[in-house]
Amino acid sequence: MNSTVNGERVKSTLSSPRLSTYEKEVSDLDSALELYLWNANVSGAFLPCLHICEVTIRNAVSEVLFKLHGNQWPWNNGFINTLPNPARINLQQASTKSSDVNKVIPELNFVFWQKMFTSRHDDQLWLPYFRTVFPNANTNITVKALRGEMYNDLERIQKLRNRIAHHEPVFSRKLDEDYQAIIKIIGYRCNDTAEWLNLNQSVGSMLSKKP
Repeated sequence: MNSTVNGERVKSTLSSPRLSTYEKEVSDLDSALELYLWNANVSGAFLPCLHICEVTIRNAVSEVLFKLHGNQWPWNNGFINTLPNPARINLQQASTKSSDVNKVIPELNFVFWQKMFTSRHDDQLWLPYFRTVFPNANTNITVKALRGEMYNDLERIQKLRNRIAHHEPVFSRKLDEDYQAIIKIIGYRCNDTAEWLNLNQSVGSMLSKKP
């Protein structure tokens, strides 16, 4: 740390309870502050990746819903009744804000899209359409297995996303595996998009700089 900076005052600003997680990981306050800043920076590096992954997933799911119910799918009672809570509540709240499906879609939270990959939707959505909207998924794995894999990957990504959103530590996670899960999902949908992100992201360089 710069010798003109008083680390104890920085710690007081951030709070001792918040820094304690980092101090337990390293040997001194300066190292804890260095790890804290790296944690913040790697979290920031993940944001574009999480953004592109979420948009990719919601566009894939909404494409299938358009095929089944047209552009009125958020208001289709047959579809709404297939949803458990809180996904149903989330959709009903979002669909009351606008009559334009393209404005409803961004209002739906990440968990809504993840819950679309539960087994309850296999017969209607995924057995007929999974390989249509994810054309690059492994052809040696059954659709049910792929859908389950997608759900688990999205669960992993959601946990990372929530920790980043609440400014929590992520340094102890297997961040390289988190990143690979993101790239895999995007690649199932579009290899070019996955490669474009991979060429332009800064997660890799941040991981290599972990103190």
